[in-house]
Amino acid sequence: MLATVGNTPLVRLEKLYPRFDVQLHAKLERFNPGGSIKDRSALSMLLEKIQAGELVPGRSVVVESSSGNLAIGLAQICGYFGIRFICVVDAKTTAQNIAILRAYQAEIELVDHGDPVTGEYLPVRLQRVRDLVASIPHAYSPNQYANPLNPKAHHRTMSEIAAALDGKVDYLLASTSTFGTLRGCAEYIRAEGLATKVIAVDAVGSAIFGQEPATRLIPGHGASVVPALADPSLADEVVHVTDLECVVACRRLVVREAILAGGSTGAAVAALEKVIGGFPAGSTVAMICADGGDRYLNTIYNDEWVTRHFGEVSHLWKDHA
Repeated sequence: MLATVGNTPLVRLEKLYPRFDVQLHAKLERFNPGGSIKDRSALSMLLEKIQAGELVPGRSVVVESSSGNLAIGLAQICGYFGIRFICVVDAKTTAQNIAILRAYQAEIELVDHGDPVTGEYLPVRLQRVRDLVASIPHAYSPNQYANPLNPKAHHRTMSEIAAALDGKVDYLLASTSTFGTLRGCAEYIRAEGLATKVIAVDAVGSAIFGQEPATRLIPGHGASVVPALADPSLADEVVHVTDLECVVACRRLVVREAILAGGSTGAAVAALEKVIGGFPAGSTVAMICADGGDRYLNTIYNDEWVTRHFGEVSHLWKDHA
């Protein structure tokens, strides 16, 4: 099972923005066994520790904060090796993701209140992780927000993209959260001397690039605190997108390309729409699609949910003759 992580498809998108003279490609990370790009990070952060004897099946306990995809990646790897896994989630974590985690035999630790200052769950979740690690013998937290093994996993992600396109990648769009994907890809680009420009995609209301934190609906991109892995100098350009822009872009992608993608992919598509007009003719563009849309069926792809939060907006993604 572990050998199926990585080597995901890179597909040409011909119908998304056909009036622009660019070659647009999407790296479909939903084809990892756990359904997202976070399988790469999870494997990188655990396998090296297991091989070094620092994580021991039957004794060690992995504790991590995650709203979904990383947790699922960690749960499947811990399950494979017989390592106990405790996942700290919050009230916004979907019932579907919790059900998947329980199927992998993960233990759920629920945070049901936000930080008293910001109202955000993340600071409380991270403190709960620290408390659990301090109180449980042989506990280890991968800490995706600061672990250098997180971006290290994405050297390979970028190498796969570069290999598929013969090193000719003019622009790369990647959503940011822990900064692992973007940092790893950017480090590979610099190490290999590629001419690729990195466009970071962040949420309006995310603190990563200096905005004031604000309430956000769509998980998967953005963060209420600046992750330790963040290095703004690695991004050549930063594009912020709203929740509505993210939803519209997801729905447009499935209408035009039949790709059912997750929220952070919608953010990347929305960002692409903002910048594609400035790309030179003939540019080659790669976009990382972090996960699939099957875990967003009750939100982004639910008409009632969309209308409740944004009003009647379906005209924004429906194509007209």
